Amino acid sequence: MPGAYPQLIQLDQKKPLSAVIKEVCDGWNLPGPDNFALQYADGVQTYITESNRLDIKNGCILRLTKAPGRCAEDLFKGIQSSDSGVRCDSLKELASVSTDVTFAQEFISRNGHLLLVKIVEDSKDNVIMTHTLTGFMELMDHGIVSWENLSSVFIKKIASFVNAKPTDASIQQVSLDILESMVLSSYGLFLQVKQEVTMERLIAHLQVTNQQIQTKAMALLMALLQTAGDSDRQKRVYLLQNIIHSSGSVQDEMAHYLYVLQSVTLNHLEPRMRTSLDCYSQEQREILHGLRQAAFETESENSLSHERRRSLCAKEFKKLGFSNNSNPGQDLVRTPPGLLALDTMFYFASRYPDAYSRFVLENSSREDKHECPFARSSIQLTLILCEILRIGEPPSETRSDYHPIFFSQDRLLEELFCICIQLLNKTWKEMRATQEDFDKVMQVVREQITRTLSSKPTSLELFKNKVNALNYSEILKLRQTERLHQEETLAPPVLELKERLKPELLELIRQQRLNRLCQGTMFKKISSRRRQDKLWYCRLSPNHKMLHYGDVEEDTDNPPIETLQKKSDITYDVEEYSLNFIAPSRTDFCLWTDGLSVLLGREMSSESMRSELEILLSMEIKLRLLDLENVPIPDSAPTVPKPPSNYNFCYDFSQTEQ
Repeated sequence: MPGAYPQLIQLDQKKPLSAVIKEVCDGWNLPGPDNFALQYADGVQTYITESNRLDIKNGCILRLTKAPGRCAEDLFKGIQSSDSGVRCDSLKELASVSTDVTFAQEFISRNGHLLLVKIVEDSKDNVIMTHTLTGFMELMDHGIVSWENLSSVFIKKIASFVNAKPTDASIQQVSLDILESMVLSSYGLFLQVKQEVTMERLIAHLQVTNQQIQTKAMALLMALLQTAGDSDRQKRVYLLQNIIHSSGSVQDEMAHYLYVLQSVTLNHLEPRMRTSLDCYSQEQREILHGLRQAAFETESENSLSHERRRSLCAKEFKKLGFSNNSNPGQDLVRTPPGLLALDTMFYFASRYPDAYSRFVLENSSREDKHECPFARSSIQLTLILCEILRIGEPPSETRSDYHPIFFSQDRLLEELFCICIQLLNKTWKEMRATQEDFDKVMQVVREQITRTLSSKPTSLELFKNKVNALNYSEILKLRQTERLHQEETLAPPVLELKERLKPELLELIRQQRLNRLCQGTMFKKISSRRRQDKLWYCRLSPNHKMLHYGDVEEDTDNPPIETLQKKSDITYDVEEYSLNFIAPSRTDFCLWTDGLSVLLGREMSSESMRSELEILLSMEIKLRLLDLENVPIPDSAPTVPKPPSNYNFCYDFSQTEQ
């Protein structure tokens, strides 16, 4: 107790709280223990009651203070005092202690909240108004009494604080808070608030520098949008059509506020994202088993033994793609994405059951290494979407990259997830991925989503069409093009230089092919019975006129040309005589087909030639452009000026400078 020597007590939890308080009062020789109560001294200074006394931990510091009933009575009288100083101090204290539910019950039982309503309706004193509104909001927040009994005069007065030009920021902040609670509490109050507060004023509040007012204004705006029925979505339509779809481009400042509105709204998902799954929560366990049962039509589990049922569940959770199939909740302990991953999976399974079943059953029928794990993919995809949509990040003061699609959807994250989880399965198949490729697939999916969202689709249908058209092969092409652009190898002057360099480099490849043929290669020989147990060696003569070949032993290494007795003229008619080659490798096949094409005066066409030409061109271009590093290359050459009309501009050095 303030001003008294502290007591160290052994709290007997079996004793009534009134008896404990009496012992404490006796220790300080205080009469009337009924007028006192215990309260936490640190943190949230909650009253100790019979219902919460078991939460007291060993070592807690408690304070002996006025009983909540006595405190409520004193403040109830104090706010009606004729002394303005007493009245102001009482309202200030009320705003602080009203956070405690025990006090709130006592104060409301005396109709103290109605007294505050009366003060708001009648008073014009801004000093006491902030404390009055704060105390009222804290009292109503406990849900002890309904919001619906408030008078229209009170609602108009609160709305007038919001509609007024910027005055006292603290009054406007708590007024916005009160209006938001009204809107969320009943449809009738929503209609009244909607009538009193204009969209223009809310937009104006989004443009102030006070972040708390911005946040409260956007909270009220979103409450109005969320409460509006399908027949009354003017505010969302206002933003979508009058701002985003307007004929002129969205100004930077407005784009920033749209981004902030989007950010604040999406951040409502942050608590779920930061919360781990509670393995002991019955509701969360039921959702997990609901996912399993929605995917597989199993025999009635009630007729199975406990062990058989556990085995069946573990098997099906494994097919669903959970790593810990005996306790799948462990997969959702990591935060982020936490419970948000469970929410998105459940939304997909319940909203699109056919697509969900198709995904799971299709992958459970593939080979183990090629199956796309639904649960693991969903958890990672939810995390990727949270990162892309910046859920959990406070709104930046400078960003303006909002997504128009957000303003056309009530549940953007969940709907994006439903499209993207099916995209992930499609991409997995296109990449012929295995479990080892999981991270690579997720990188590609992230790129597909970010590239599509950067095109600013205005509806889910547009997003779906664009993201599905951006398949894996398209991603590879875009990556290659961007790499070339980054290296400036697609600039017109560079392309022209490439064309000039090609003949020289092609000649280099031709010479390499002929040199390789002169070195020769060992081939397998086909007998009449299609056996390949014999070997023969073939090489081109130094004058490039004849092919020398002959049988050799397996351990022969580069036999001299003189030992190869048989010869074949390159210009032989193929119909009369032919040599049958079985190349030992793809590389040898390309080398010989290119070499023979050169000898016959034809163009080389192998994939090796194209690859080597590209490598040589790239190396040559980089070497030639070394001196131009960080210097932008123009698309076209500068214009050459017309020649002068005469050339009489030689400097005359005979003239003496003045």
